[in-house]
Amino acid sequence: MSEDATPRLTADQALARLAQGNARFVAGEARFPTVKKEVLAALAKGQQPYATILGCSDSRVPPELIFDAGFGELFIVRLAGNVLSPEVAGTLQYAGRHLRTPLFVVLGHEGCGAVAAALAAKLDGAREHSRIQALLENILPGLDTVDPTLVQVARLQAAVEANVRWTVRQIRATPEAQERETEGVMKLVGGVFEISTGRVRFLD
Repeated sequence: MSEDATPRLTADQALARLAQGNARFVAGEARFPTVKKEVLAALAKGQQPYATILGCSDSRVPPELIFDAGFGELFIVRLAGNVLSPEVAGTLQYAGRHLRTPLFVVLGHEGCGAVAAALAAKLDGAREHSRIQALLENILPGLDTVDPTLVQVARLQAAVEANVRWTVRQIRATPEAQERETEGVMKLVGGVFEISTGRVRFLD
């Protein structure tokens, strides 16, 4: 499996595979409790992940587990608030250009601390330490549509979804994403992981 190989799954097939894996995870029927040595030996020759996941660093949101995916199946970028930075954009470009993953997913999660901190900064003028504040600045533009009159739980839920959609919009605006989507070789979706249930809700 070389890194330049054509993906064996389409984007829709990859999305269905993620949904099926999440369903197994929620049902307690995950398939990968151990990894066989021959699988690792094959992966040493190259990788061909079927999806790239941009997710949050939160320790409760490990994509490999919640999608019941094995070694070599997912290419994962994780940082607080699943935000898009130049470094993240470069990593996603690598996934598209060299690994040719057909599916890209921005994965947020309920109760995200980074989004909650961004909301506090926006609505209450709260300030964080310098580098944390710089991170929050990447989230703030996406929160303009969040209704500040909502009760706290609903407001954070809306903000988490808005942040996912904001990151998706930023990725979609890049020339690389526009080119690959126009060619029909890439699909970009957002999702929210419900920690309380284990379910991933993919956004329209």
